[in-house]
Amino acid sequence: MPAKILIVDDEPAIRRLLRNTLERAGYVVVEAGNASDAITRAAAERPDAILLDLGLPDRDGLGLIPLLTKAGDTVLLVVSARDATAEKVAALDLGAHDYVSKPFDTDELLARLRVALRYRGAGDATAAAVVRRGDLTIDLDRRMVLRAGQELHLTRKEYDVLALLVRHIGRVVTHDRIIAAAWSGDEDARVEYLRIVIRNLRQKLEAPGPVGSVIANELGVGYRLRADS
Repeated sequence: MPAKILIVDDEPAIRRLLRNTLERAGYVVVEAGNASDAITRAAAERPDAILLDLGLPDRDGLGLIPLLTKAGDTVLLVVSARDATAEKVAALDLGAHDYVSKPFDTDELLARLRVALRYRGAGDATAAAVVRRGDLTIDLDRRMVLRAGQELHLTRKEYDVLALLVRHIGRVVTHDRIIAAAWSGDEDARVEYLRIVIRNLRQKLEAPGPVGSVIANELGVGYRLRADS
């Protein structure tokens, strides 16, 4: 069965663009033009994913995120003209799976949607135990990371950060969330420490050559472990 996507946006032109894009990609589409309709349609239609604009006429979209994701089986992507870092962090901390800024590239939006749907409902307890990307294999059950069959030696901090990103593969994990998990109880932990760990991880995980980064940087927001789209 094709996935059902709920578009929540007060601009008819944007809804039309998104509907055409999604239907060409094989999705079933439903729409809402305001927050009230979004809550009603989400309850009635039980969509697999929601594309949410934050600038709604009857309610700020940020306040809708926990209401629309509380069931735990719907992924939510914010699609908004608000591109301030604070807005992105707030949306992700409230439960959004991803954040796409307007104007957006439709191919990129579809790719992020595919990733979100692939790992729909995956949390710390249910994420895939083994992730493979090219010649890289990350096995959480065995606490092993291999590249081209050779085991990589990671520090405890490097492994903790990587494991968190694996458990949320394809999703942006904010700086604060990573630091809270990997530097638990360390009041002196700072983003600068995280950047050093990420830099070291990239050096160990990525084979030489013109290959895209395994760990993507969402500037000022956090990091994501890339998943093949």
